[in-house]
Amino acid sequence: MTIDWLQMLFGRLSLDALPSDIVTIGGAAMGVFGLLFIVGLITVTKRWRWLWRTWLTSLDPKKIGVMYIIVSGVMLLRGLADVVMLRAQQALFATGMDSPIGSDLFQQVFSAHGTIMIFFVAMGVIFGLINLIVPLQIGARDVAFPLLNSISFWLFFAGMALMNVSLIIGEFSAAGWLAYPPLSTLEYSPGTGVDYWIWALQIAGIGSLLSGVNFLVTIFTMRRKGMTLMKMPIFVWSVVGSMALVVFAFPILTATLGMLTLDRTLDTNFFTSDMGGNPMMYVNLIWAWGHPEVYILILPAFGAFSEIVPVFSRKRLFGYTSMVWAIMAITVLSFTVWLHHFFTMGAGANVNAFFGIMTMIIAVPTGVKVFNWLFTMFRGRISFKTPMLWFMGFIVTFTIGGVTGVLMAVPGIDFQVHNSLFLVAHFHNMIIGGVLFGAFAALAYWWPKFTGFRLHEGLGVAAFWSWLVGFVLAFAPLYILGLMGAVRRLDSYDASLGWQGLFVVAGVGVTFILLGVFFQVLQLAYSIWKRKELACDHDPWNGRTLEWATSTPVAEYNFATMEAVNDRDEYWETKYSRKRRNHPKYSDVLVPKNSGFGVYVSSAVVVMGFAIVWHMWLIAAIALIVTIVLAICVGLRENVERVITAKQVAESEKKLWKGAGA
Repeated sequence: MTIDWLQMLFGRLSLDALPSDIVTIGGAAMGVFGLLFIVGLITVTKRWRWLWRTWLTSLDPKKIGVMYIIVSGVMLLRGLADVVMLRAQQALFATGMDSPIGSDLFQQVFSAHGTIMIFFVAMGVIFGLINLIVPLQIGARDVAFPLLNSISFWLFFAGMALMNVSLIIGEFSAAGWLAYPPLSTLEYSPGTGVDYWIWALQIAGIGSLLSGVNFLVTIFTMRRKGMTLMKMPIFVWSVVGSMALVVFAFPILTATLGMLTLDRTLDTNFFTSDMGGNPMMYVNLIWAWGHPEVYILILPAFGAFSEIVPVFSRKRLFGYTSMVWAIMAITVLSFTVWLHHFFTMGAGANVNAFFGIMTMIIAVPTGVKVFNWLFTMFRGRISFKTPMLWFMGFIVTFTIGGVTGVLMAVPGIDFQVHNSLFLVAHFHNMIIGGVLFGAFAALAYWWPKFTGFRLHEGLGVAAFWSWLVGFVLAFAPLYILGLMGAVRRLDSYDASLGWQGLFVVAGVGVTFILLGVFFQVLQLAYSIWKRKELACDHDPWNGRTLEWATSTPVAEYNFATMEAVNDRDEYWETKYSRKRRNHPKYSDVLVPKNSGFGVYVSSAVVVMGFAIVWHMWLIAAIALIVTIVLAICVGLRENVERVITAKQVAESEKKLWKGAGA
């Protein structure tokens, strides 16, 4: 028996893998030219060494947080490009015009859109905010495992990169954003699309799991002296709930994707319809991860709103203790409702009744939070700045999504609307109206904390109203269409049904959302250009600030004196009660040195994932060995630190306390 080394080296990769239709060719060309432009710009400006030393190898959580947000912003633009194609296809189906995309490509595009928005936009921006804010709020100089934090980001980046490679070589999954069997099995999806989907999620998911462990350890072991659990900011509590869900839910995703991989590569039968397999077991497992995932995303948004509302209402947060208990209740209950995602599978009246009741119960702690925010605003001196506007938009859209969610918790109603556009509208109400609006509010609010200048307010307001109007126009028609019987995941509908007008309205809504994104990009560019004019003091919003003792911009050696915390709102007490502090003698501070391990691991993992997708087993084996060796080196690597001298610490602290008004 001879070994076919050519087959081992190239697997099923051939010239046929290059894009062939105009839409895919255009997307691939834009991606390649965009990448070449960035590489050329960095080369011309001779910034490679600066980029490597300052950003790519940095273990500073604030810089890692910024990189998360940059990647998420880029992927948001790609996700919006996908949805433009989807809505254009549906809006033009009855006009007689040529379809922008075919049926098969339509399925790939909506699968990519869902995957991008959940895994590489929402997850990325949430982890970015956590990196930026949590260490500052608990008074820690860093996270518990700085190198692991860098590796987590680069695994997230690797998953994103592997997914985008499918634009250029091969295809993406057409099995939906959760790839239900049997559609995702080899029988119905023999190409590379599902494999790209599996490995992009598997790699990014492992990075998320490592981040979850890292942040839980950071919060429970590195809080400033005096900061008891019930003195932690609500945002930190929301991160505790979210990261606990990550630690318990993401292993389910890893195992589920592993079994689907075995079905596709080794012909096992975990999720097939024969040989003892059960496709519904996959659906159970994927939603046992998937519904906690919704709360992994939404809890930090809840935490951000809990910081924003008191500031712009000039009041303490109403019901701090009930907020904490509500977060913990949601964390526990989120594991008891997954089956409402497939009431239609025929599990029986008793099973459906239990999960329907649990779905209604989990709405209670969410309602508690909404009323706490409203009571915080009651009789407050409310200032409708951009972050507060995003909160008000959230209240409207999220409440609509919550009401429709409780409606669908009734199995009888769910049987009618589950496979319709009504469900699509509900889901977007929760993710866009909740997670994305929360991320926009948090970025607008905390932007001065890590840049030193505020974003332009007028452009921010224009972006908000464009998003809100666009969101209502884009998804209100889908509720109506769903009730009228429009099934989801279709690229065209019978023109005689009279639905064309509603699809056109939805397309107009997407146009308004694009206008909102344009204003956001313009706001960012203009604010950077005018950053000196928009520079702000330590308290940029001129109100009750619940973060305490952070500088703007934040220095990497803050909290050098490590004084004890005495109040839940320590910064406000320091600034406005004019407390005087006697700082102890300054000492040198140790911070971790930069490390390129994250970049190296990411590169090896991307090569391994690509090789497995194309059955290039020799390359896959080599990349796997390299990854294992790198992992061992990371484990053996000593904590190499560098010194920030006492003089530098003293200068930083003087600026810090001058900004705090002490």
